[in-house]
This record gives sequence, structure tokens and C-alpha cells, in this order.
Amino acid sequence: MKGIKNRYFEGERILYGLNDANLEGITFGEGESPLKEATNITLKNSIFKWKYPLWYDENVNVENTTFETMSRSGIWYTKNISIKNSALQAPKLFRRASHITLDNVHFADAEETMWTCDDIRITNSQINGDYFGKDSKNIYLDNVSVIGNYVFDGAENIEVHNSTFVSKDAFWNCKNVTIYDSIIDGEYLAWNTNNIKFINCKIESDQGLNYIDQLEIKNSSLIHTDLAFEKVSNMDVELDAKIDSVKNPISGKLVAPEIGTLIMDPNKIDPAKTIIDCPKIGKKVDQSDMNQEPKGW
Repeated sequence: MKGIKNRYFEGERILYGLNDANLEGITFGEGESPLKEATNITLKNSIFKWKYPLWYDENVNVENTTFETMSRSGIWYTKNISIKNSALQAPKLFRRASHITLDNVHFADAEETMWTCDDIRITNSQINGDYFGKDSKNIYLDNVSVIGNYVFDGAENIEVHNSTFVSKDAFWNCKNVTIYDSIIDGEYLAWNTNNIKFINCKIESDQGLNYIDQLEIKNSSLIHTDLAFEKVSNMDVELDAKIDSVKNPISGKLVAPEIGTLIMDPNKIDPAKTIIDCPKIGKKVDQSDMNQEPKGW
């Protein structure tokens, strides 16, 4: 295996097709696609300054490396890549890549990153940016902080542990999501999703958890959350704290110590299909959406 150390490169496709190489202390300056179609390479203590650095690559290990802002759209169509202890500053960094392992990385601008990727494992990392993880699948997160709206829109097969999300419209249009021991803060959580579970979680979401089929919540709290569970079917929810209001669930069971307002409108749903086990309900309402009047009437 060849070694390249302490070098500065410029120029388009400067190391195109590189195979079986260890690179250390390398700076890739201006020039697109410096390592396009590389195979079996290791990068350490290096810097990417320009666009499209790792396209169509295979078997790549990266450590202590910086992807600067202009290395945007950096890792597309690549298979089997591991990145550790690195700063990822560029947007749109991953697209249509697979077998991705990230540990102790910081996404400074993860806007539109990790789209349509497969087999993703992220641990001990920070992610900042909107639309992270769109339409990706087979995702595992542990000890990850995400700040950015619309995270994992349309994604499938997601498992999350010990993580924090500050995100509006998180987990929309998803399939098969399980979240353990995590905090989720952001309005309109998980609309239009099929089969989502929250275990030992703290959730705050204005009008969150609506239009879902197969919702399970265990040993969790929905703090300052109102108008929840609208048009939710097959729900199995056990809360350990008060929920502000519940609106028109379709079917299943809800257990809670207190509900501020319970809205069950027989014109919208069949109330008999949902079991409400709650010793304290502040207000019961059998009508909904009565303040909606078309303009001009």
C-alpha cells in the first residue's frame, strides 16, 4: 500500500482513481473531484478545500480531517466510508451513498445532507442544518444532537438512542422508527408516519404526533403539547405526565395521568374505537374545528 504524506495538491481530479493508499497531512486545494473513483484509501489529518472530493469511491477511512465550506456536495455515490473525529463544514455532503459510519463528527452546515443514503451509523456527533437525512433508510443514531428542521423526512428503518432533536416537522412521512431515551423539541412532530415508537422520551411538540398509523409511546412525557393524536390509528400510548390537549384519535388506547382538554368529535371519528384511561380530564369537548369559516361567506 502506497503512502503519501504532507503534500499540497491543486487541480481537477488530481488523484483520480487512486487505489490502496494511505494519505496523511494532505491539503487538497482548488480543484474539483480530487479523489474521484478511489478505492481502499485511508485519510488522516487532512483538509479538503474544494468541491466533490469523494465521489464514486469505495472503502474509505477518514480520521481527524476537515471538509471546508467549499467542499460542498462532497461524498456522493460512495460505498463503505468511515469518518471519525472530523469537522464537516460543507452542505449537501452525502447523497446516494451507502454503508456510512460516522463517530465524533461535527456537521457545521448539514443542510440537505445525507439524502437517499442507505445503512448509516452515527454516534457521538453534532448535526446542524435543515433537511438532514431525507429519504434515507436503515439508520442508527446514538448520542447525537440534531438542530435543524425537517430531519429524516421520508426516511425508513430508523433506530435512535440517547439523542436530542430540536427540529420542526421532524420524522415526517417515515416508516419504522424507534426512539429510545431521547429529547424531541419541535412542532408538528412525525406527521404522516407509519409505525413509530418512543420509549423513555421527553417530547414537546405543538400539534405533534398527528396523522399516524401505528403509534407507540411508553414511559414518556408530552410536555406543553396540544392537539395531539389527531387522526392517529392503532395507538398504544402511556404517558407519565399531563398532556395539554388530545384531538380526535381514530383508534387504540391512551393512558395518561391528566388531560387538559379531550376533544372527541363524533362527526370526525368514532369515539368508541379509542380507550381513554385518564383519572383527570379538565374539559371534554364533542365538537371540533368550529371556528373555521371560508373567507367571503
